[in-house]
Amino acid sequence: MLERLAGWPTWNWRSPFEELERMRREMDRYFEELTERTLRAPIAGVFPLTNITEDNDNFYVRAELPGVKPDELEISVTGDSLTITGERKISPENENVRYHRREREAGQFSRVITLPGQIDADKVQASASNGILTVILPKAEAAKPKQIAVKAS
Repeated sequence: MLERLAGWPTWNWRSPFEELERMRREMDRYFEELTERTLRAPIAGVFPLTNITEDNDNFYVRAELPGVKPDELEISVTGDSLTITGERKISPENENVRYHRREREAGQFSRVITLPGQIDADKVQASASNGILTVILPKAEAAKPKQIAVKAS
């Protein structure tokens, strides 16, 4: 009767613990694949990393652009945005090389940065030194903070 109902004894018998272990391994594999896709460290790609600061009179944008020549950059401003366009070129490797790690990317980039206020486009200055592009964007008069005097009554 046991043989007919449960197929017992059988040669392909498996312990319930073996089945649980198989399911645990499958779940570990699924979570590992999910983690690799979603928690992978972000890559900067060809976009320049930037810092944006301000004081009472100006916004300052500093962008890391190692290896990019200043005359190969296009910088434009409109209203409250700054656009930096260019191309990062990396010298080609010997065709017989084998990469162990490849993080440096080459290619064209265009970065649009929206600033928190209007700028005076006629007074914008840009300079590059040691791979750092610095753009000074004077605030428009309407965007500058106004000091209001409080009168005592």
